[in-house]
Amino acid sequence: MAHRSLGPGLDGVLVVAKPAGPTSHDIVALVRRLAQTKRVGHGGTLDPFAGGVLPLFLGRATRLAEFHLGADKTYRATVCFGASSTTDDLEGELTPADGPPVERALVDAALARFRGPIRQRPPDFSAIKVGGRRAYALARAGEAVELREREVTIHRAEIASWDGTDAARPIAVIEISCSAGTYVRALARDLGSAVGSAAYLGALTRTASGPFELDGALTLEALRDAAADGPAGLTRVLRPIDAGLDHVPTVTVDAAAVADLAKGRFIKDPGASAPVGGHAGDGLIRVVDAQGRLVALARIRDGRLAPDKVFVDPQPQPVG
Repeated sequence: MAHRSLGPGLDGVLVVAKPAGPTSHDIVALVRRLAQTKRVGHGGTLDPFAGGVLPLFLGRATRLAEFHLGADKTYRATVCFGASSTTDDLEGELTPADGPPVERALVDAALARFRGPIRQRPPDFSAIKVGGRRAYALARAGEAVELREREVTIHRAEIASWDGTDAARPIAVIEISCSAGTYVRALARDLGSAVGSAAYLGALTRTASGPFELDGALTLEALRDAAADGPAGLTRVLRPIDAGLDHVPTVTVDAAAVADLAKGRFIKDPGASAPVGGHAGDGLIRVVDAQGRLVALARIRDGRLAPDKVFVDPQPQPVG
């Protein structure tokens, strides 16, 4: 169970269904305007041509975004065989590939080689910095880009549908579950090479980002409708600031402990309840008050709870 935050303002999580076309920053800018706040961050960039789940963190929830950036992602990828792309996706210059036609059975067999931990070279047109410059800027300038391989994990990769109408350029829709940092464009590129041809990413939808799923995401129209009468309308669709952190054990504390945490003091560890039992492996604990509202994230130190991130303000001391 997630908990509402303490304090004024729009604090919480909006799970948006980004359409293809706008950038992730465009969506952030829209929400900043609708919410009338600058404190908006997102949980992982989607390329402009891609759509799907884009978690947005408002107000105090921005301080929790870091716990979501490393979450696994799930995608529905359209992979087009028979041609390569300079950007590894539909936005680049295409070059037809030589070689025999690609059949579904061949792709099925090749996918098995990409499951599990793999080494992957990011696309040349990526935001990775090389010598202080973005790789895509170097690539656009015609400069050679040498990006190091990185280890990622593909948990699942299965063909959902196959269109072999054009035998020279078949199209596969592939369901992918992977670790954060995986480039699906690179996976499409490498899959093409693995079957003796070439391939590029023709479309991409992120169906899940950690615990946030596309089925429960808000369309831009729904967001605008909610904010039609002002920012306060977004509270109807705003999730708690600790939404998606249900795996973190929870401690309920009394008002005196809340006051201590607000001042940055350690408190006695009353013992946390967790879905699997015991404390989280890294000692991270959600601390909530008697009403179930998030007070702080804390860590266990010397048998006590040390506040790591506090979401309540100290109460002013009475004068006289």
